Amino acid sequence: MKLERIIQTLIALLLAVFVYVIFDSFHEKLVVVGDSAPDFSITADSGRTVTPANFGGKLLVLNFWATWCPPCIEELPSLNEFQQRYANAGVVVLGISIDTDEKAYRSFLARAQVTFLTARDPERKISGDYGTIKVPETYIIDSSGKVVRKIISNTDWMSERMTKDVESLL
Repeated sequence: MKLERIIQTLIALLLAVFVYVIFDSFHEKLVVVGDSAPDFSITADSGRTVTPANFGGKLLVLNFWATWCPPCIEELPSLNEFQQRYANAGVVVLGISIDTDEKAYRSFLARAQVTFLTARDPERKISGDYGTIKVPETYIIDSSGKVVRKIISNTDWMSERMTKDVESLL
């Protein structure tokens, strides 16, 4: 009787641990406004190594996107214009593509004439650290490394609402 009770207790304990491990593996942390931005290091297409810390007090607009994503493509022209308008005001746009096909990625960049800093993260390591599962998704990170805005889906970066919002962060 006592041995049977011990075995039942051990089975219940193992089952509880198993459920916890399964739950924890599916429960990814999502980065939200107010969180510290996860650290990363990536080599941009320009050859520059990019980390959140090497922007010297600038506002970092971190945009996750892909060439096969229609909302991402729709967003690019306004993001290009946004970067050009705010580059001298202390804003840096970094587009991180999750494309796995490097040739398609490079061909798209040449056609689209993307002017902001770009990099490719085909393993989705960085977007995974941010909890990004849908593109486009953008994080605006201040000079102290805090996420001050999170934008899910495409946006018109040159809209009055967006420009006023970003100007309030400068």
